Amino acid sequence: MKGKVEIHTFVQELLTNSGDDEPLADGDSLLLSGRLQSIDAVEIVIFLEESFGIDFAQIGFDREDIDSIDLIFSLAQTAGSAHS
Repeated sequence: MKGKVEIHTFVQELLTNSGDDEPLADGDSLLLSGRLQSIDAVEIVIFLEESFGIDFAQIGFDREDIDSIDLIFSLAQTAGSAHS
């Protein structure tokens, strides 16, 4: 199972691709702050489904659940382990 480093790297790539080269801390807001857009949220969901086996059709989706690396990692740990 992938961990926080892989999540951080993935999110940092999304930010870099959108022209955001600012430092990224694990608790920084990503979507609600506007650093990432809705299309990036879709990319994060796909990443979580493929890398952690999370089924968002079963658990539902709230963009606040993926608004920081810490929140994404927490979701991956709880939802990923619950559906493994």
